[in-house]
Amino acid sequence: MTTAAQPVPLNHVPEVPFDPLAVTYTRFGTGFEPHEYSGWIDESMSWKKTCFIGDWSPLLKLKIKGPDAIRFFSDITVNGYKKFDIGQAKHIIMCNDDGKLMGEGVLMRQGEEEFLFTSGPAIPWMLYQARKGQHNITTDLISQNQFIFQVQGPNALFLLEEAIGSSIRDIGFMRFRKAEIDGMSFDILRQGMAGELGYELHGRADQGVAIYNRLLEIGKKWGLHRLGGRTKMVNHVEACFPTPTVDYIPAIFTDEAAEFRDMLKDVAPFLLNILRPAGSYEAANISDYYRSPVEMGWAKNIKFTHDFIGRAALEKEVAAPKRVMTTLVWNAEDVNDVHASLYRPGTPYTYMEMPRNLLGLMWTDQVLQDGKLVGASTSRCYSYHFREMLSLCVIDPALAAPGTQVDIVWGASGGPQKIIRATVAPAPYKPDNRKIDVHALPSYL
Repeated sequence: MTTAAQPVPLNHVPEVPFDPLAVTYTRFGTGFEPHEYSGWIDESMSWKKTCFIGDWSPLLKLKIKGPDAIRFFSDITVNGYKKFDIGQAKHIIMCNDDGKLMGEGVLMRQGEEEFLFTSGPAIPWMLYQARKGQHNITTDLISQNQFIFQVQGPNALFLLEEAIGSSIRDIGFMRFRKAEIDGMSFDILRQGMAGELGYELHGRADQGVAIYNRLLEIGKKWGLHRLGGRTKMVNHVEACFPTPTVDYIPAIFTDEAAEFRDMLKDVAPFLLNILRPAGSYEAANISDYYRSPVEMGWAKNIKFTHDFIGRAALEKEVAAPKRVMTTLVWNAEDVNDVHASLYRPGTPYTYMEMPRNLLGLMWTDQVLQDGKLVGASTSRCYSYHFREMLSLCVIDPALAAPGTQVDIVWGASGGPQKIIRATVAPAPYKPDNRKIDVHALPSYL
């Protein structure tokens, strides 16, 4: 006998204005955002042609303060902190003793002893490490108090300078400072998750709608698009930004992490419900979905200048990597045959959601060469810009050279499976324009 489900209110993300024309919604964290605004094809071209505004407010946010903060980060992350200025941000990475990822995110140094960390699964792990009491620090989870908006694309600079009323060209890549729109203050960080010139705004949640609306108003002349949930992960594939729960499962299901899992039930219980694998890569153990920073293409972030959790394992892997990150370009004829199977008698192949599968599943497919398993494909995604089906892939280093031919198994066992030819390509696939010289761009102030 099935127990009836209890009604639960579905909350619109509170930091952005409601769009009465949006009829379909996508879950992001504990809130729901519109699936599309102007259509996923239109939105996916925005960061190549004009610019978009996207909401990342549902990410978790943690304030860390104290004289031991730098030592704390040094002990639990692979990164080095010899140079970490006030007003600088770092992509920091945390592993377990086996060198497998527990999470990663962006750390911003707001003061001599004051930091802001934004992430998803990595926040509970950092809190767990902080609660061991080995460092003189305090932590404060402020997730509901701050908005995070991304404004990215070729026109992002011009739009933001007009809204702020002054130049922001002094902000270097992965640097931030204070700015204001209509008297409302926020931190503006130059980053570029779309692989283009881009900025991220961090401010008070109760001012989010007002700032968002002001940007929408000014953005009309700059071709600003609102980015829906259906489209926002496309740039993670084109620009190669592997994502937790999508491209790797945090290594939380080990015996050593049992105490951490208990804490996770109180801090972020929803994470335990979205760590689910799917696809043709049907591993016997969930640990086969764990990844290392080397596999994700982040080896350059690892600094062996200090002791940290996972150092010994990563020293061995950096010296002799077993798998590396690449892009796969799927054969169009084979992909079209998957779609065409919907119009033939019999059981069709597994449907390919367009442009990609949504959050909530780590969809992983076998990558073969001559029938031998050589890698794992994740984040299958159709790029309208390139008119190609792409995916990220961790693969044997001997097969990572662009142009190498491999096969992808599409469809889980027990149902129809299609061998899809694919070509290895660089990661990122799209040219990286994040560090473009903004001083060479025209000014419209």
